[in-house]
Amino acid sequence: MIDIILFGSSVFFILLGLAGSVLPIIPGPLTSWVGLLLLHLTKGVEMNLNFILLTAGVAILIFVLDLVMPLLGTKKYGGSKGAITGCTIGMIVGICTLGPPGLIIGPFFGALIGEYFTNRINSSVESSFRVAVGAFVGFLLGTILKIMVGIVFLYYFIKITTDNRSTLF
Repeated sequence: MIDIILFGSSVFFILLGLAGSVLPIIPGPLTSWVGLLLLHLTKGVEMNLNFILLTAGVAILIFVLDLVMPLLGTKKYGGSKGAITGCTIGMIVGICTLGPPGLIIGPFFGALIGEYFTNRINSSVESSFRVAVGAFVGFLLGTILKIMVGIVFLYYFIKITTDNRSTLF
């Protein structure tokens, strides 16, 4: 009975993690990893500690990169410290006030406002906009990474499940 609950929960977390790769409020790779862990906790699948630790490391790395990518994009497109600070503040304010859409809108407008007000004398709205685009590109790259990891975790989930179907069910 416990194996059925563990397996059902692992399916739920794998699918939720895949959705979380697109929905910013859910940490997709970390959630998918919980699904892999639950699958390995069933009696039907032998625990592979190296696999669990490696996938945990990947999930944590992607989680951190997803938080940092908008900042790196801002810097890559010539953003000042004000733009980077604005991007960070915008991310926090955006998610707190607008929910998931705020994680897209917040870094963009935060970087735009931060860059513009930091360099009002040397910066135009156009150059500030370019920096804000960098923040958005960073966010987009982070989302693509999360989707890729989610798909890889789903692949391993399916592979492990099919390889152990005789002991799982």
